[in-house]
Amino acid sequence: MRAVAIQRFGDPSGMAVIEAPPPAPASGQVVIETEAIGVGGVDAVIRRGTLGGYGFTEGMVPGSEVAGVVTAVGAGVDESWAGRRVWAFTGTSGGYVERAVAPIADIVALPAALSSIDAVTLGSSAPVAHFALAHAHFLPGESVLVRGAAGSIGIATVELAARGGASAVAVTTSSPERGRRLRDLGATHVLDRAGAGDPAAPISFDVIIDIVGGAEMPAFVDRLAPNGRMVVVGVVAGLPPADFGMRLIGAFQQSRSFATFSLDTVPVPARDAVRAEHFAAAARGELHAVVHEVLPLELAAEAHRRMDLGSVFGRIVLTP
Repeated sequence: MRAVAIQRFGDPSGMAVIEAPPPAPASGQVVIETEAIGVGGVDAVIRRGTLGGYGFTEGMVPGSEVAGVVTAVGAGVDESWAGRRVWAFTGTSGGYVERAVAPIADIVALPAALSSIDAVTLGSSAPVAHFALAHAHFLPGESVLVRGAAGSIGIATVELAARGGASAVAVTTSSPERGRRLRDLGATHVLDRAGAGDPAAPISFDVIIDIVGGAEMPAFVDRLAPNGRMVVVGVVAGLPPADFGMRLIGAFQQSRSFATFSLDTVPVPARDAVRAEHFAAAARGELHAVVHEVLPLELAAEAHRRMDLGSVFGRIVLTP
């Protein structure tokens, strides 16, 4: 079967289509004939080699979420899953393939009205947004800033914060056009990447959800209101300076808080319940899967080039 591997960490030219042996499910696993493959920000971070210390090696197949039809089940798996259309989490690798393997604990059945393309656009991003807001103890009436709002996690955070009764939902983004689209999804204030550009926006925020990280992150710590909470869910711009915590200590009397968040820390039943709710809401048109573009699997490197250029609004999806 065809797969895409990272043969050399760095720029997207190190990715290549390869032939891989067809998978067989081990105990507790299923094989899925993929109809859609999500291209996530973490895929790009891994491909660049930024997370080399976490055990990623050249030759790996990236990708963490797919949707498609279950074609085989392993020992201990209810055979009724065969033939069903599902969303699946494959881990931190193994998604850019024609046939993927996933543990039965990491699959969710899809509503008939929800496409596989929409499923991989929302399947990870919307639960991250939901639980990140919960991790920040977000309450109705509070102000929220979403830093790096043009990706799938940011868009979901904007929608969920607006639906949750935020008094203001500010976003940082790179262009007025993106800002207009984010306003349509619930944003009330549009800022540039430095956090400026709208004099009507709040000066400080109760909650900041940061998907960007990088060298400029400490400046946004300064935008927290008294008792404000910043939660970082991604580092697409790289790691922040090692001494960024000094900004919190320097504003000791403001009682500001900082946290990271990973969906891995959420119990599987809670994660799956929220994911199923999001899929149902999307099928009803209450939550929006914003797809930037659908590309064939063999153009995975091109998808990564576009992500590196910062030109993607929403999510790029691959199809076999």
